[in-house]
Amino acid sequence: MHIIGRGFLASNLADAYPDAHPEVVCLAAGVSSTWVTDPTEFDREANTVYDALRLCRDEKRKLLFFSTASYAMYGNTERPAAESGPLCPPSVYGRHKLALESCVRTAGVEHLILRLSHVVGPYQREHQFLPSIVRQVKDGAVTIHQGAHRDLLDARELVGAVGGLLDAGVGDTVVNVASGLPQPVERIVDGVARRLGVEVERTYLPDRYSRTEASLDHVRSLVPEFGVGARTGPGYLDGLLDLYLEPAAPDPV
Repeated sequence: MHIIGRGFLASNLADAYPDAHPEVVCLAAGVSSTWVTDPTEFDREANTVYDALRLCRDEKRKLLFFSTASYAMYGNTERPAAESGPLCPPSVYGRHKLALESCVRTAGVEHLILRLSHVVGPYQREHQFLPSIVRQVKDGAVTIHQGAHRDLLDARELVGAVGGLLDAGVGDTVVNVASGLPQPVERIVDGVARRLGVEVERTYLPDRYSRTEASLDHVRSLVPEFGVGARTGPGYLDGLLDLYLEPAAPDPV
């Protein structure tokens, strides 16, 4: 797998697939925050996509492109959102990702587009969701948008889905890859504070309720083992936080 990028997703995939799938160009160098609105950042990602598509055309390779299954793409959902739409992204970030998806689909190269929720795991950058929450909790003050939820996806699940899809030869389609378990941000903060053993002051900002649930029907039809086993279900959040957060040191005796 030829991986473009050196960040969070790129590092996890490079660890998992150092030699597998040489026919794939994995583009893991895009805008990594749903809060970004800077046109220069979007332009940079678009140009990277165009270059990757040219490479795939020239070398007859498959492009693996990461999009978003977050609120930015699907908005609030009354039922799990399927990849087939219709789509009316409520944010600039979501509209940007959808436009790049269109470029990939119409470029005349084999491709696989994965819409991801908020991935959590090794190599995360400070601005990403969970590290940002951890930093605020350590500082003793967290700002929470009322009613906000986040679907946290274990990086191991993403890596497994990528491998399963590529091994099966899946191409020319869009696939949601998420936990399917949107968590209230309040609950995530509670879990982080408990594990770090700190009290935290909470400031609540009035906001429209936001809960996005992506449908997993398509990914499970292609990779039946996705999301099955001990890492899913009611204990998913606790298991994820236990794995990626250091527990509080015990009080001295």
